[in-house]
Amino acid sequence: MKIESLRRLRGPNVYLSRPAVVARLRLGRLTGVETCDVTGFPERLLRALPGLAEHHCAAGAPGGFVSRLRGGTYFGHVTEHVSLELSQVIGRDVSFGRTVSAGEPGCYDLILECPVDESPGSDVPRELLEAAVELVLAVEQGGTAAPDLSELAARAEREAAGPSTRSIIAAARRRGIPVERFDDLSLLRLGWGNRRRLAWAAMTDRTSGVGIDIAGDKQVTRRLLDEAGVPMPVGGAARTADEAVGWLDRLGGPVVVKPRCGRQGEHVALHLRTREEVELAFAEAGRDVIVERQLGGRDYRVLVVAGEIVAAAERITAHVVGDGVSTIDVLIEKVNADPRRGVGHSRVLTRVAAEPRTLRRQGLTGDSVPAEGVVVELAATGNLSTGATSCDVTDQVHPDVARLCLRVTALLGLDIAGIDLRLPGIDEPLPPVDGGEEVTAGVIEVNAVPGLRMHLAPVRGRSRDVGDAIVRAMFPAGSDGRIPTVAVTGTNGKTTVARMTAHLLADNGLRVGLTTTDDVRVDGRVIYRADATGPLSAQMVLGDPGVQAAVLETARGGLLRRGLGYDWSDVGVLTNITADHLGQDGLATIEDLAHVKALVAERVRDGGTLVLNADDPWVRSLVDRPRVRADRKRIVWFSLDEGPPVLDEHLAKGATAYLLRDGWVVQQTGARRTPLMRAAEIPGAYGGAAPHVVANALAAIAAARALGAGQEAVCRRLAEFDPAVDNAGRGTLLRLGNVSVFVDYAHNPAALAATLRTLHRLWGPDRCVAAVTLPGDRRDDLLAACAQVIADSVSRAVLYDDGDLRGRTPGEVSSLVEREMRARRPLLTAVRAAGWHDAVVEALRLAGPGEVVLVLYEKLAPVLGLLAELGAVPAGEAVPALPGRGPRSSASPRSSLMGNGHVPVPGYHS
Repeated sequence: MKIESLRRLRGPNVYLSRPAVVARLRLGRLTGVETCDVTGFPERLLRALPGLAEHHCAAGAPGGFVSRLRGGTYFGHVTEHVSLELSQVIGRDVSFGRTVSAGEPGCYDLILECPVDESPGSDVPRELLEAAVELVLAVEQGGTAAPDLSELAARAEREAAGPSTRSIIAAARRRGIPVERFDDLSLLRLGWGNRRRLAWAAMTDRTSGVGIDIAGDKQVTRRLLDEAGVPMPVGGAARTADEAVGWLDRLGGPVVVKPRCGRQGEHVALHLRTREEVELAFAEAGRDVIVERQLGGRDYRVLVVAGEIVAAAERITAHVVGDGVSTIDVLIEKVNADPRRGVGHSRVLTRVAAEPRTLRRQGLTGDSVPAEGVVVELAATGNLSTGATSCDVTDQVHPDVARLCLRVTALLGLDIAGIDLRLPGIDEPLPPVDGGEEVTAGVIEVNAVPGLRMHLAPVRGRSRDVGDAIVRAMFPAGSDGRIPTVAVTGTNGKTTVARMTAHLLADNGLRVGLTTTDDVRVDGRVIYRADATGPLSAQMVLGDPGVQAAVLETARGGLLRRGLGYDWSDVGVLTNITADHLGQDGLATIEDLAHVKALVAERVRDGGTLVLNADDPWVRSLVDRPRVRADRKRIVWFSLDEGPPVLDEHLAKGATAYLLRDGWVVQQTGARRTPLMRAAEIPGAYGGAAPHVVANALAAIAAARALGAGQEAVCRRLAEFDPAVDNAGRGTLLRLGNVSVFVDYAHNPAALAATLRTLHRLWGPDRCVAAVTLPGDRRDDLLAACAQVIADSVSRAVLYDDGDLRGRTPGEVSSLVEREMRARRPLLTAVRAAGWHDAVVEALRLAGPGEVVLVLYEKLAPVLGLLAELGAVPAGEAVPALPGRGPRSSASPRSSLMGNGHVPVPGYHS
């Protein structure tokens, strides 16, 4: 039994709304074996992992999995539950798991939930699964010992977001603000597009770099605040041991020595009274230090966010309390047993350790046994990083102290700051600074990126939601940080609909980010060329601060292999669902494909809009799915046909649809129809000969209008859509001498049928030559169906294979296509070419005057480049004259094609 592969679904997916991993597990010799077939296996497994007794499984109650275990279940299912339990053992709080067949005996996919903010690059899920496999195999062989996961637990804790970062994440999610943690850092991306903000722990993208540098240099901070009359302890910088001792001589003890650019209380020495103590502290602090008078009083931290005091805490140094029996070392062990304490900043409290200097000052060692009730300090400073605790005093802050803290923050130019003070009491007024007297209370330090833990989980007093304060400062007035977002999916038409929608929205200077099969575009410019229909491409657009609206083509592959790249969209468009990609990624039927595409509909926000194709039965069925929750969304149908009963019911409720009626694209709300433009005038529809393009336009209009685009603007922008530029490769018409060339990406039966019908309408039957390639990762029956569609529509064909064979052998796809075409049409002229270049040249040679060459491509740019070299020029919207008729163009609408006699095409092309 072994894990063969693992992939991570980073966003909402077909299994659940949270991140998950999908692991391919092969059972090997345990194929077909059930747990009840292995004597004693359930009991041994429960001894190794007692927590499995609480697993519900399908029973919906604790003990459900144990019942399955004893009654007999396959070892893939067992590995799933063991993985979940091991996750809990290491403190990784997840609960969802599912085991499904991978399509062959003994091979399963394990779907396991991941913590929502776990780094996508983390190896923890894989190592947990491997540990689960090892444990199951060991128990099957008679073992009962649980694996040692201490090292993995420590790594998972180190990689997890710390308390400060978690508080900001939680506050953002409560507000509905999209938030994503970058890798395993404390860097957060909040919001989308031009509303996107960045935060790194308690630092935001508006935090002043100058302020950070000032706060990071304690001497500069001292001088700046001293000159402003802020009460601070007397002292200064020292770069040599003699200078440090000189300060001690001038000030008298006790003094504090701390690194000039230190952080988190590291190498800070207090209570220094002798030359030897100062010299030692100077050396430990890095030989560039601040020496200052140690103020009396109590230690406080005040947190300022955007000009507001949001929290204040008194810091209590790390300590233990004697019981008259235990040594200090034993007392420390007891304190560290508190589950809230961890290493570093991973938990709300840090593990304590005794500083030898601090113990020596009290005349103690780790072996000392303090009397009952005696408090023993373990560290000199009150930093939580040295094990200190805190008490909330926010409601006690005196107005004088509040004004001082706000003034200090403003003087350094910081939006977020932690002000450290030494005061008799934070509820007492501050005396004015007297230039002739030494300060006895005041500011001792300013922190530019303050820790939040002391305010989130004080030992005493009320917890303060400081993460929410930071989020409120970053997103004022209740903003959710989102930009208008459209997601487009389906089998065919996705790219054209996405491009049209982006074009319609890009009015009045609105900068639109667009992802499609071909590239990523921002404000109409290509920034990245690739198949950009997955989550990484979506994040590329949503993370761009120049984008004001996003249109995301969302394909099956990305949905299954990586999940969605967003949490919710405002508009979801489903063009159609027809046979394609079956046999890939576990998709066996169109129903499976519909289940995947439904995810886009499910993730339209409450109150958002679903734009659906009323002519497609699979799309119509989506509104009945419980997870789509259609009752919470606005449904807008589009249709080329007057037949679907769903339209009559929809319009009878006064709802809106976008329809083709009597040659016009119309918006219909209830019984009221508003003509928008003639269908024959839609760019790329070739005078109405390409009704699938009309359907694409209907979907795009519906999406743009759902986001508030005006009716007149939509019509104007649609008329300006230039298919040759804005939608290259999707029905692109060129002229080469007296031959037309039609370049298209059709690669499944429905798309090919729609394209070839268009060519028949324009050029008539048997006047088309095709240069044909089909993707090798399609099932043989789908390739055969494509071949049959082509054979029915062309008399001459040149066949070639994609450069990327996608698992096929050279010539395999073209041979299959040729065989199926000849079986369908024995007299067909079919030749095979070595590659795309030879195929295009040969197809052009076979074409006669007035005929059209259909070029199907794998990659567009080289094909267009070759055609340009041969002298091909854009033909625009001009279409040929059919026998016995004069020439036509899109300016001469052909209402006969677009009226009630047209043939609806539910599975139109891309």
